[in-house]
Amino acid sequence: MEMSYSKSQLFALVFLRILIGWHFLYEGLLKLLNPLWTSEGYLMGSTGPLQRFFHWLGGSDLMGIIDVLNITALILIGLSLTLGFRTRTFSYVGIVLLVLYYLAYPPLPGLELSAPAEGSYFIVSKNLIEAVALFVLIKFPTSAFFGIDQFFAKRIKTT
Repeated sequence: MEMSYSKSQLFALVFLRILIGWHFLYEGLLKLLNPLWTSEGYLMGSTGPLQRFFHWLGGSDLMGIIDVLNITALILIGLSLTLGFRTRTFSYVGIVLLVLYYLAYPPLPGLELSAPAEGSYFIVSKNLIEAVALFVLIKFPTSAFFGIDQFFAKRIKTT
């Protein structure tokens, strides 16, 4: 199915993709460059429906692996979205990661939050909004128009 976007629609979608990518990349690099960073406190403070699972992870011997996986996922998602490479695949990975973050600290009535929040949320948080934005990017792919995937799309058409 051929998709056509106006220039302003395409710009808005690409800009959204790059901004979300930058956010993931920045978060991953920040954690990578901080030798004291660990997700243990975040996991152990979880108050959501998967609280027991997150507490088990936070208290397990797997913390080193979990931290490396988290940092790696953040950086790869960020690079993918920023550069326009395999954005659909990495958008799905980003959605899974954001949903896990959301479930660790869902802004639901009656749940006490132990993680610092930037604002006061009620049901909808920035993690949920960003996950939905990634879903929109999956439905309106832009990397074939602007990104590394554009190069591969042209090569496939010419062969």
